[in-house]
Amino acid sequence: MATNKTPVTVIGLGPMGATMAETFLKAGHPVTVWNRTASKAEPLIAQGATLAATPADALAANELVVISQIDYQAMYDSIGSAADALKGRVLVNLSSDTPEKLRAAESWAAGYGADLITGGIMTPPPGIGQPGAYTFYSGSEAVLEKHRETLKVLTDVTYVGADHGLAMLYYTAQLFIFWSSLTSYMHAVALVGSAGVSPEAFRPYGAATIGDLASEGPMGFVKILTDEIEKGEYPGELNSLLMQAVSADHVVEASKAAGLDTGFPMALRDLFWRAVDQGHGADGLGSVYEAIKNPSKA
Repeated sequence: MATNKTPVTVIGLGPMGATMAETFLKAGHPVTVWNRTASKAEPLIAQGATLAATPADALAANELVVISQIDYQAMYDSIGSAADALKGRVLVNLSSDTPEKLRAAESWAAGYGADLITGGIMTPPPGIGQPGAYTFYSGSEAVLEKHRETLKVLTDVTYVGADHGLAMLYYTAQLFIFWSSLTSYMHAVALVGSAGVSPEAFRPYGAATIGDLASEGPMGFVKILTDEIEKGEYPGELNSLLMQAVSADHVVEASKAAGLDTGFPMALRDLFWRAVDQGHGADGLGSVYEAIKNPSKA
């Protein structure tokens, strides 16, 4: 059946890549796929995808090439021998790596006549094609705009700038919030659990704290700290960092007494005390930002 939807090549058919290819197919886009293990393409072929025999064939099939692999080295390993087929292609690499490696990849792609758009997907595979999912993109805004509607089939498109490393900086920053918040929640559940409190009994309180931090109220510390960091002023009259560093000692002691791993609370405690040692004891919690920015400051 004829279609006017933009054809897409998807390279990499792990859980994320396979879901993206399937989502494109369901939206009516002709899809060519390639994966190192060809058998992973079988469910997609059954849905109408075309399996490319080689990376060169995958690149030749379509202008728009979406890549979902473990890291950027996997792209080089997959495409390296077929790099001459990159000319005129738009590579949208949604793999994870470091910002510097994304910047280096732009030069590599440009050297073969391709445009690289880098991205950081802010949803797990089940969120692809669902409301609320979004992806950070960086690179040429004009190239991204040309393919915005096609990429919106996967997630909302959030452009963060021309620097190819920016998408991964945003992604990494968000991932750190995700991991550290949920790990602290797990530690909290284990801490009260040491006294026989069930996870479900504690959940409403943990959920309320996490929600309140993003609110506009007196516990809305995401906004409060953002304002303080913007101004470089960290008032501590009501609750000094020194007081909170002492409380962080208590968290470590309580965790030890409960027989829990103390790596995370000790790292947090040490960061607080380092900020105190840098002269921020009378300042507020926001002054920890200065210690994060200046780890070697005496």
